[in-house]
Amino acid sequence: MNELEAGQRAFSSFRVLNGEDSHSEREQLFRNMAQLFSYVSDRCDDEQVAQYDEVLCQLAEMVEVEARAHVARVLAPLERAPGTVVVKLANDDIEVARPLLEFSSVLSDDDLIDIISHQSEEHRVAIAGRANVAERVGGAIVEHGGTASVTRLVRNANAELNKATVERLVERATRDAEIAADLRGRSDIDWKMLRGEIDTAANRVLESLAQVTRPVDPVAAGKINAVVYNRMRNRAGFSANEWKLAYNQVKALSDRKQLDDRALARFARFGYGHHAAAALTVWLKIGPEVFLKWMASQDYVAITVALRAAGLSPELFEAVVATLPWRDLPTETDKSMVLSRFRALDREEAAGIFELWRAHAFRKRAASEHRAAANG
Repeated sequence: MNELEAGQRAFSSFRVLNGEDSHSEREQLFRNMAQLFSYVSDRCDDEQVAQYDEVLCQLAEMVEVEARAHVARVLAPLERAPGTVVVKLANDDIEVARPLLEFSSVLSDDDLIDIISHQSEEHRVAIAGRANVAERVGGAIVEHGGTASVTRLVRNANAELNKATVERLVERATRDAEIAADLRGRSDIDWKMLRGEIDTAANRVLESLAQVTRPVDPVAAGKINAVVYNRMRNRAGFSANEWKLAYNQVKALSDRKQLDDRALARFARFGYGHHAAAALTVWLKIGPEVFLKWMASQDYVAITVALRAAGLSPELFEAVVATLPWRDLPTETDKSMVLSRFRALDREEAAGIFELWRAHAFRKRAASEHRAAANG
């Protein structure tokens, strides 16, 4: 089926939204809408995505599990998908939610943590097997999960476990032999360091785990240390893959009308630099390439003016500047100087400067496009 045929089939049945339909027509429209979106998702603007989101959410309330599961499978692999309906289906029955929980990159860490906290153990098991499980998500699984989800998490080599989560796992291993056995296979855990930092009861378990742990391969240890080092410095430096993931998750958050000061503060608090940058790009309504250029060139002046115009508080501004994935990590002197400039700048003055820049950039881009069209 080509895109035109899919569109005709999808939109010809919109009368179902007014109840003038049969049960089969509702399900068919739901499936067709999702399929059509999958064809055009990379070309939809924000308004079009919002329209798909609204209709798919309405239809999700009107169809049976089988149709919802089908749509979840269609949406799961998409890099850009309507944020509200994705979260709605990810909180659905497990047969609906599973493909989204396992594969959707649209679901943010906060979305996953909320699902872990409020949905079933089967939901947690699905999340524990994701290709990448962030530290906060892994911590939530250990806090709320049963043996099935925790065991799958520990067996997942791509699950990040911070020290606090490992300490909880060691404590759980005192009561669960299966978790204890799987912990032994984690070569990325520094048992020697932990042994000096946890309580006596957990230490006894740790000693028994260490006794049967395989000797450390120095080559593997070097790789692990490199990973740890990169995580420690990940607040500095831009990653194209992280940016793509963060930008699509932020757009999904915007779809749900949840992109606000609190979301930005969470990104800064947890060190999600790429998410903070993506959020500001969407918030300021500028092209991603513009914001990325500012970070690559360490353009503190442009960032200061733009964020003052956006109305950030000095406290939030300070936290965001320290979190953004600059080319080089700002020094304490840099951060102090930038904050001082931010406080001294009047918001109305900053808004005027920013709007003049935006108008100039728009005219410059229009002229460039006109020359390109003339030369073509």
